[in-house]
Amino acid sequence: MSQYNRSRRSKRRNLIRARAAVMRDTMSPAESAFWRAVRGQFRRQYVIGDFITDFCAPSARLVVEIDGSWHHGRAAADRRRDRVLARAGFRVLRFSNRSVETALPAVLAAVRAALDTP
Repeated sequence: MSQYNRSRRSKRRNLIRARAAVMRDTMSPAESAFWRAVRGQFRRQYVIGDFITDFCAPSARLVVEIDGSWHHGRAAADRRRDRVLARAGFRVLRFSNRSVETALPAVLAAVRAALDTP
């Protein structure tokens, strides 16, 4: 890899990490509720490659995405992203903001089941 490409890659990685730090301070109410319930088991706004995941349990190779209105109309992009994460060895669970806000115990049960399943 050339010095130019290494430099570009390093800059991109730094930008992604900076964006993740900002996102940690601006979580949605659904993300905040989920975080309060799983803190200690997951990391939030965890960077994997070029992606910032909402929540990740690295040792379990599990990613949890809490999808708000921004994801409407992005199903194809989300599927591509999920495939890339799967190729990296991660399982991805997706929940809507509404599901987290109205049925948090059920969401947590699904997450616990995924954590218990290798």
